[in-house]
Amino acid sequence: MAPYQFIERPSPFNTSAGKTLPIFAVTPAHIETGAIDPIALDWARKAGFKAESGAVLLIPSADGHLGGALFGLGGNPSEAPFLTGKLARALPPGKYHIETAPLTANRLALGYGLGSYRFERYKSAKGEPPTLLIPTDADAADIKRQLAGVFLARDLINTPTNDMGPEALEAAFRALATHYKADVSVISGEALLTQNFPLVHTVGRASAEAPRLLELRWGKKGHKKVTLVGKGVCFDTGGLDIKPASSMLLMKKDMGGAANVMGLALMIMDAKLKVDLRVIIPVVENSISANAFRPGDIYRSRKGLTVQIDNTDAEGRLILADALAYADEEKNELLVDMATLTGAARVALGPDLPPFFTDDAELAQDLSEASLSVDDPMWRMPLHMGYDKDVSARIADLTNAPSGGMAGSITAALFLKRFVTNTKSWVHFDIFGWAQSERPHSPVGGEAQAIRALYQHIGRIAK
Repeated sequence: MAPYQFIERPSPFNTSAGKTLPIFAVTPAHIETGAIDPIALDWARKAGFKAESGAVLLIPSADGHLGGALFGLGGNPSEAPFLTGKLARALPPGKYHIETAPLTANRLALGYGLGSYRFERYKSAKGEPPTLLIPTDADAADIKRQLAGVFLARDLINTPTNDMGPEALEAAFRALATHYKADVSVISGEALLTQNFPLVHTVGRASAEAPRLLELRWGKKGHKKVTLVGKGVCFDTGGLDIKPASSMLLMKKDMGGAANVMGLALMIMDAKLKVDLRVIIPVVENSISANAFRPGDIYRSRKGLTVQIDNTDAEGRLILADALAYADEEKNELLVDMATLTGAARVALGPDLPPFFTDDAELAQDLSEASLSVDDPMWRMPLHMGYDKDVSARIADLTNAPSGGMAGSITAALFLKRFVTNTKSWVHFDIFGWAQSERPHSPVGGEAQAIRALYQHIGRIAK
């Protein structure tokens, strides 16, 4: 079965062995010592090519046509493991293979694939992309499923809210489930109240599209239960505590947690990992109307804890509270939640290094090792219980927006922790879900964060 594709796009890879143009991926040392093809070397020296990181030099053939390319890796290729992504945007159309490269075959091909991503759903002109031959010693099937998962997350985030509201996100969720023959259930609108998801209903009730809770089940009972929860706020105005216009520009990405857990679920199902998988996504649009929830309101959560609303723009933790409480009602081997939750996480670690929070030291170590092994960055942050008192409210059990403005990502994690009491191994990821600047392996736009590392970790525990 081919991996699920949300948007059909040409493959970045080719299978034309023996009919492809060579790319000589080289370091400055290769040029200095002459350790490459003599014709390519002669052209490089005449052109003054120094093999700087990411530099591309096209090589002519004897008859004046394109004969291949030189690609600079810089002095330390390990510092940019996915540098080959630059090739996918720099090469002219054609079929290529890498002739020499001091990189592992998997990173070489995965980097190229990641860098090949284009979001052209709304573009009228689409150019023909170059393609790369996957080396024979690379795991082509796994590379393609990882790309499919990453591209799904990017596609969902990049799609504007007029085409990715709650109804459209449900449709994408159902399409993914159908492809892998997973079971789906949806609780929508007023049924959220009768089935005890009051906070999901509260946040989403002002939208023209009903709030809903999406659930997917896949795998075999008796295998280790892995549950993924993703924040699905399709657009966040801030509610009555409305955001300024500049802060709303990227709020289509506030469903980045949902997009990322769907991308991770794709990888798990496509690889047929031996897990009992459950995916839960609360989906809302935080809108403004006469029935919008208000600052000062107090609502009872699914778990029974009451929450005082001190800022309607802290809505993500509210819908996650009900979803996590629901997930925690079953015995999980691993419970993961992902959310574009706080600006404080960006202040602490920036947009490219997502923090994670867990009180399971062994899990934290395993995730850190998985992160390093697949070059998918993340960083553990403390669940400092000294700040737990800040989550309490004067006339309710909890506040959704502690005062003081300090340690915001930690207090948000501590708020969520109140709703996970039965699961030993729980981890919360506070992701940004967006690439602020172009990198070799991704253009500006929606981004998958930490899911390749999580896929690596889940693959290890599923054996």
